[in-house]
Amino acid sequence: MRVRDQAIRMAGWTWPARDVGMTKPEAGAPDSARVAALSDADDRTLVEAFRGGERSAFDIIVVRHRRQVYQLCYRFVSNHEDASDLAQDVFVRAFKGLQTFKGDASLATWLYRVAVNACLNRVASKKPASAPLEEAVHVDARAASPLDEVLRAERSDVVRRAIAMLPPKQRATLMLRVYQDCSNEEIAVALGTTVGAVKANFFHALGNLRRLLKKT
Repeated sequence: MRVRDQAIRMAGWTWPARDVGMTKPEAGAPDSARVAALSDADDRTLVEAFRGGERSAFDIIVVRHRRQVYQLCYRFVSNHEDASDLAQDVFVRAFKGLQTFKGDASLATWLYRVAVNACLNRVASKKPASAPLEEAVHVDARAASPLDEVLRAERSDVVRRAIAMLPPKQRATLMLRVYQDCSNEEIAVALGTTVGAVKANFFHALGNLRRLLKKT
């Protein structure tokens, strides 16, 4: 049995089918009307329902957010199997950690924080190939923005490889800003840092990205 599958079993949770309605009902499971009502609930209501013992509420949370979580993980590891493992690990952690979720940020932002931490742990042993955060990098305002280059060439292998070479927190900041459309405040929560640090990370990420793309 894979380590991920062992963790899921230990958490007492089963990865749901694509749609909650596809999951085979178990003894004691809530009726379909209750599940349907929860499906239309907002995230805060789902969290409270889960805390109150409604396991189906967590299945709905997973179905609602797993695509975004998977995409974030994939952009870190660029591999479907690893990204899938990481995404499931994120929801295992969420299953065990939602009891302490304070609701200071949105559920999506909290899940991004769990995902970023999981991804940073996965790539922690890899030495970044670009400049450290403290090194100032000049960005020529007259030249095409590296952010524009990323948006124009999102599927480009060259761009993906360049992003993968950024220091982990710069990479996470860029991904959350560009691909997940998070605000600076949301990124600060997800990374456990300040808005000022987020702005600095993003500035240096763009500078380093430009330098890396010029080498290609």
